[in-house]
Amino acid sequence: MMIVSDPWFYATAIPAVFIYGIGKGGLGGALGIIAVPLMAITIEPTQAAAILLPILCIMDFFAVKQHYRNANRKILTRMLPGSIVGVALAGLFLSVISESGLKLVIGGLSLAFCLQYFLMGSPNKGKDGIIRAWFWSMMSGFSSTALHAGGGPASIYLLPLKLDKIVLIASMAVLFAIVNLFKLIPYTLLGEFDHTNLMTSLVLMPLAPIGVKIGVWLLHRASQALVYRLCYLFLFLSGCKLFWDGGYALF
Repeated sequence: MMIVSDPWFYATAIPAVFIYGIGKGGLGGALGIIAVPLMAITIEPTQAAAILLPILCIMDFFAVKQHYRNANRKILTRMLPGSIVGVALAGLFLSVISESGLKLVIGGLSLAFCLQYFLMGSPNKGKDGIIRAWFWSMMSGFSSTALHAGGGPASIYLLPLKLDKIVLIASMAVLFAIVNLFKLIPYTLLGEFDHTNLMTSLVLMPLAPIGVKIGVWLLHRASQALVYRLCYLFLFLSGCKLFWDGGYALF
């Protein structure tokens, strides 16, 4: 059985899977940005993303099972087409497009959005406009496929809508469950699911439902204000990470 054998890899991969699961279960998709960079300390980022994707699909199963009844169908209807287009575009250009440029743009927008919130307070309830939904969902699908970092752009669209915390997390859970299934197509076509990556995913997979359960437990015990503050905080942290990585690589 061929798997990644470096023990330092598992020192980063195990907490990464837990963190992503907690985000899936109850603290928002932006938390997941931590996972791939953490795993990439010991392996290549593309291999880290390939190993993580099947685990995310298992997490999605448990997250959707917990939350699907509370998902906002109108929002999903507006976001899914753009997200799928974003996945397709990322699949077409993943081998040639500059990930650094994408990190810089997404990181900068995330930071600008968070600074507005921290300096000016919570914005007025945003409009659920179709153009805005398409743009941010397409960015979410693209960056999710290229970087497993779709939570930031999705949060930029969703947070100003001021949804109930349960509806917010449920809608993100269902959205990314569908997006991750579509992401299997480009990753397969690019040959990322080799024997080593798939077997390593299988070894880490039992951790997926545990992380999701912890996230669900936290969601139902935290106040709505706290959940939103944490979402903004994770969006800010992910924005910092993406902006730094993109800027460092380019300059």
